[in-house]
Amino acid sequence: MNIREQQEKHEHTYLNCYASFSDESRGRDREEPHCEMRTVYQRDRDRILHCKSFRRLKHKTQVFLSPAGDHYRTRLTHTLEVSQIARSIARALRLNEDLTEAIALGHDLGHTPFGHAGERVLNRICPMGFSHCRQSVRVVELLEKDGEGLNLTWEVRDGILNHQTAGRPSTLEGKVVRLSDKIAYINHDIDDAIRAHIFSENDIPEKYSRVLGNTTKSRLNTMIKDIILNSMGKNDICMSDEIGGAMTQLRQFMFESLYQNPTAKSEESKADKLITELYSYYAGNPDALPDNFKNLVKIRGEKIEQVICDYIAGMSDQYSVEKFEEIFVPKSWKV
Repeated sequence: MNIREQQEKHEHTYLNCYASFSDESRGRDREEPHCEMRTVYQRDRDRILHCKSFRRLKHKTQVFLSPAGDHYRTRLTHTLEVSQIARSIARALRLNEDLTEAIALGHDLGHTPFGHAGERVLNRICPMGFSHCRQSVRVVELLEKDGEGLNLTWEVRDGILNHQTAGRPSTLEGKVVRLSDKIAYINHDIDDAIRAHIFSENDIPEKYSRVLGNTTKSRLNTMIKDIILNSMGKNDICMSDEIGGAMTQLRQFMFESLYQNPTAKSEESKADKLITELYSYYAGNPDALPDNFKNLVKIRGEKIEQVICDYIAGMSDQYSVEKFEEIFVPKSWKV
């Protein structure tokens, strides 16, 4: 019995009966020989961690566009916080922590530059629409490794696709990530908003603080503990009405006070213009796309509009600005 088989056997003796067992995965689109040391979900986690799309997350906006300071969250630090919360919950419930971590690390791989502002622009101008959830799956199925994709298991891709509020993950591990995503961004966005002087802790309505706590630490502890206590022994991941309701209302407060705040969103119109102009340029000049994207059209028969979205969505904030300047900003004359 090799190391992987020992781990798979251990899962059946230790994990919750409702957990996703590695040796019962629905598998990959393309069959591969098993690794002697790692389970399928451990391999998926490692593939995501080492892929280029994951590294680019460090230069993609979470909430604040080009913030002046080193301590504001990026899409990468958000992803790491989601992973930490999700793993804590999965461990306490004896779910498959490797599957949970893989979903968490991959859930935002398809996010655009400039956060949800960029997502809204591409959804508006792309004929087939745009969703970062679907794009994240497209990244791991097709775009990574020059068209080969990462060939992840079905369970990881299902969790990535269904991580938003309206999603319906097929595994408990996917449901853990879905809730952990909200818990992470609500709390770290509060922290960033306070850092940016958008509002203070005292501005958060007392009816929410009384239930959830009045610090990031206390809110996180309350929400995570509530999920664990209300999900034990169940084939579901859920929160109590009191804590879940307060979290939903606090999220609404965040939309009103931060996500739609004109100060916090003052640069979004510029991001809209930038992405719109880039899309229009590549639509009129498809030969200007990099070769690997042109090959998606020529060899794989992908629609050019989709491939332009793929290219722009994969850009970091910095790279998209550089491409805009390269294409549209006049350069100094050199003899």
